Amino acid sequence: MTTDTAAGKPERTWEREAKRENPPPPAPEEPAPPKFILYLEGPEYADTLRRLTLWTHHVLLPVYGREVTSTAPWCGRWWEHPEAVAQLHGLWLAWGDMTGPGSEAIGPANWHRDYLGPVMSALRDPQGPFAGCKPGAHRAKEAPPVDILDPFGPPPGAPPPAG
Repeated sequence: MTTDTAAGKPERTWEREAKRENPPPPAPEEPAPPKFILYLEGPEYADTLRRLTLWTHHVLLPVYGREVTSTAPWCGRWWEHPEAVAQLHGLWLAWGDMTGPGSEAIGPANWHRDYLGPVMSALRDPQGPFAGCKPGAHRAKEAPPVDILDPFGPPPGAPPPAG
């Protein structure tokens, strides 16, 4: 006995029975994409920062670091600048996506054009996150002040709304 399949070829009864008894293995699950570092905490943050540091110190800076000047600063303690951590993490994620196995041949060129140049320009801008840092001299930055942390919520200490 045979039945028609979607491909138009007849399928015999024993083939259907074999499929029921030995279903094909499930497709492997795709790994979850990495989380942006600013969303991480604790050991997960520490591990990601360590891997980012290894990439930054062994790939990025030896190849793309360029000399430190007053018009192109760099901080030897870049990991203490949250903006630098965020920018470099994004650059590293793009690096893995655009230069890793399975990436397109033009991936590295696009990474240089679309990611490396803009990120390094922003980080090394004289008014950027390393402003005031000099070789061997880290200068911590303070976030700009805000008058109210949540201007659209109830004032601190206000009773909760009735309801």
